[in-house]
Amino acid sequence: MLEWITSPEAWIALATLTALEIVLGIDNIIFLSILVDRLPEKQRPKARLIGLSMAMVMRLLLLASLAWLTKLTADLFTVLGQGISGRDLVLILGGLFLLAKSVLEIHHSIEDAGEAPQLAKAKAGASFMVILIQIAVLDMVFSLDSVITAVGMANHLEVMVIAVIIAVGFMMVFANAIGRFITEHPTLKMLALSFLVLVGTALIADGLEFHIPKGYIYFAMAFSFGVEMLNLRLRAKRKAVTRSR
Repeated sequence: MLEWITSPEAWIALATLTALEIVLGIDNIIFLSILVDRLPEKQRPKARLIGLSMAMVMRLLLLASLAWLTKLTADLFTVLGQGISGRDLVLILGGLFLLAKSVLEIHHSIEDAGEAPQLAKAKAGASFMVILIQIAVLDMVFSLDSVITAVGMANHLEVMVIAVIIAVGFMMVFANAIGRFITEHPTLKMLALSFLVLVGTALIADGLEFHIPKGYIYFAMAFSFGVEMLNLRLRAKRKAVTRSR
């Protein structure tokens, strides 16, 4: 059971898979932060912790159900000559969920921008349970994609489990900081929502067997994020100059 410990290939797979799981988990953290932002401030850390714990449990359960997971790639039905498997169905529905939720969040952000803070906060409020249900749906989508990636990259279940635990632990450590950063910068929140529209589109395309290389998506995200960070730094400098006058 532990023969993989002496295998250099297994350790390389563990390092690579852990890094990839962390990268894939960034989408999870961003959307989780946006959902949790609709809760009262005191409840946000608890919701993030519960949400990421659910994500880890869901990933581990899927890994423990490898036999069932492999059946998800078998076609369930055909639409216009295109075979649709269980995995494809989950990715398509998950992508539609991300698109709908992201567009609604963008709408709320724009509509609430001109209102009094108290009124906007009251409208944005959501029950803890409703947010957790939405997080659970989100976790299911990202967990399936994450676990299928793990199954395709590693041959040992132990390696996959360790990689998932490390990646989710990393997300737990930085989730609160990322959430606060997004909340404090409205333009970053809008950029994050735009990312999620892109991710939702990519999930739907993947479910329809039209594979968009993830490198293109992450490059676009990284480039846009870099530009926005420069804008934030420029605005901070302008504020500092204005104050000094």
